[in-house]
Amino acid sequence: MFRLILAAAVFAFTLILVIIKPWKLDIGYSALIGALVSILVGISTPEDILKVWDIIWNPTFTFVAIIIMSLVFDYSGFFEYYAIKISKLAGGNGLKLFVFIVLLGAAISAFFANDGTALVLTPIVSAITARTGMDRKRATAFIMATGFIADSSSLPFIISNLVNIIGAGYFGVSFAQYAETMIIPDAVSVLASLAMLLIIYRKEASVRYSPADVGDEDKVITDRQIFRLAFPFIILVVIAYFVSSFDSVPVSFIALPAALILLYMARVNGKINTNLVLKEAPWQIVLFSLGMYVVVYGFGNAGLTSLLTDLMRSAMYLGNPAYTVIGGLFFGFLAGAMNNLPSTMMGVLTVSNLNGNRFLMYANVIGNDIGPKFTPIGSLATLLWMYTLKRKHGIEITPAYYMKIGFIAALPVLVLTLISLYAVVSIGL
Repeated sequence: MFRLILAAAVFAFTLILVIIKPWKLDIGYSALIGALVSILVGISTPEDILKVWDIIWNPTFTFVAIIIMSLVFDYSGFFEYYAIKISKLAGGNGLKLFVFIVLLGAAISAFFANDGTALVLTPIVSAITARTGMDRKRATAFIMATGFIADSSSLPFIISNLVNIIGAGYFGVSFAQYAETMIIPDAVSVLASLAMLLIIYRKEASVRYSPADVGDEDKVITDRQIFRLAFPFIILVVIAYFVSSFDSVPVSFIALPAALILLYMARVNGKINTNLVLKEAPWQIVLFSLGMYVVVYGFGNAGLTSLLTDLMRSAMYLGNPAYTVIGGLFFGFLAGAMNNLPSTMMGVLTVSNLNGNRFLMYANVIGNDIGPKFTPIGSLATLLWMYTLKRKHGIEITPAYYMKIGFIAALPVLVLTLISLYAVVSIGL
């Protein structure tokens, strides 16, 4: 018991360092400090570093590559072009614009990960609401919808969320196998998210604006060659992901070369600052993944994994779909309490002890994709998103307001998505 309490204390210490960022310490270094403390007090071992690296290298480098690609396309004007396009397509109807932005966010999350949506779409939406003269309350509605859909629509492909890459990679699920199972739950999640967001923000979104005020979409394109390349490039990369499934090729072996090719083309064109792209890439997530997972791995070995396994095994006595829904909700609340990346790791270790139960394997992913909406600390992307909004756009999303909207919207979305998962996996069996 003492070992479990000590491990919990080390984990809490690490999480506090990551969230508070004392001395402006980057998240990667904070996690490495936690890992060092865990090793020094005997919770983790030096051998755990190699075990963890074997688990996280593929998802981590895939994630970095996807964000680099999203940044290159963002700097080419690709995302802003289509944001302005849909603003005009909405014809000055705020409610239509709200729906279009949610659907655009869902599409970006599918191919460029949830963090890509938060990173590139949020400032664009903020700029559009400012150009159309929306007040703070209405602008907040559109921005909250963007932040919510970034996570709740990040289910369809392995590449759509770092959580997906970790969960699928641990159990050797191929890109094609994963997509076959999760496409329908993702569609349910997107539709349920849109319905809940409309219920919550229908009044704020019901605004009229002049389409001419959103700007000229042609003027935001900075690199026309990269812009024109975007759709065929995305299609080819996704096809490569599916083809790689037949030989169990790690997704990073596709994503990294694709990112390097795109970077090279952008550098040759000379219209995009590729040095800035590389500087903005989430390199700290490599250190964070290694450090935090060493801490979590030790925490699990100290007794937490056994405890979670017993809880999930008890839930399984209830039969399905009860234990799929309960398991997904449990992992979702765990993500909200301890951040979804360590929660995902605890989830895969727990499910592994249950012989890789297929329902719980995917419920862990869904819970850790949607569950972070319950609290601001649920994901690093949310913390960065809230900080950027306040610093760059003067929009403050308080933790209390975030949690209020999170629980109202995320809980029904999570439950409906888990039920659809049960239906899909049952038919597949």
